[in-house]
Amino acid sequence: MTRDPALGGRWALLLVALVLAWPLLVLAEFKPWTLLDERSLRATGRFLADFFPPRADAEFLALLARETWRTVAIATAGLTLALAIAVPAALLATARLSVSTLEGRPGPARWLRRAVRAVLVVLRSIPELVWALVFVRVVGLGPTAGVLAIAIAYGGMLGKVYAEILESADPAPTQALLRGGGGRLQALLFGSLPSCAPELLSYTVYRWECAVRSSVVLGFVGAGGLGQQLDNAAKMFAGAEVSAILLVFIALVMASDAFSRWLRGRLA
Repeated sequence: MTRDPALGGRWALLLVALVLAWPLLVLAEFKPWTLLDERSLRATGRFLADFFPPRADAEFLALLARETWRTVAIATAGLTLALAIAVPAALLATARLSVSTLEGRPGPARWLRRAVRAVLVVLRSIPELVWALVFVRVVGLGPTAGVLAIAIAYGGMLGKVYAEILESADPAPTQALLRGGGGRLQALLFGSLPSCAPELLSYTVYRWECAVRSSVVLGFVGAGGLGQQLDNAAKMFAGAEVSAILLVFIALVMASDAFSRWLRGRLA
């Protein structure tokens, strides 16, 4: 049997990775063996036993449907506002859509792009949970705080990724439009977008899925929706209600994944 010539290098790389990771694991107090402790296993068993069967009476299902719709509404409204931030920011931050860069004279446009990218860094650096805590103080408890938190945090994330996707596209169509006198918007719509649309759309749907999950987490700080119901059920040790809410989360993620595949198929 022929010996793999790269085997030694792989083992060396694995050893280096373990040496580097060990201090990080110690600092993080990573002790997975505590999960196998007798008391931990007993507590886990009691906790999981309360999950079955999920609560399914008519009153609770009606409440669940209402809060599910509210969660989807928070995520969708927040992502819509995030797009209003991300799309103009991506246009300004993408050098490939700049006429001055194409002509080799970036000048003030370069500083504008850097300023926009810095703003996007600030927006996405602060977690949406922190934004939600800020907006709860400003606008009070309720879905509005969740919508604004998702809009600002996701605006920074979408703007950055949109700009990177546009930068990685085939430059020929965009450059031809810019040289022909077209503006940024025309270069985007007819140059970059045709080749980037599936990737942009797929990432946007993925971010909507993340926004649904974020809106659930934001419910723990008073932003409403399924998260608030999950918080209440967990505090009351109502495992049947918790499992029913978790099943709804799974269904929402599966639905968004199916929707993303359908959209990509239509654009292919």
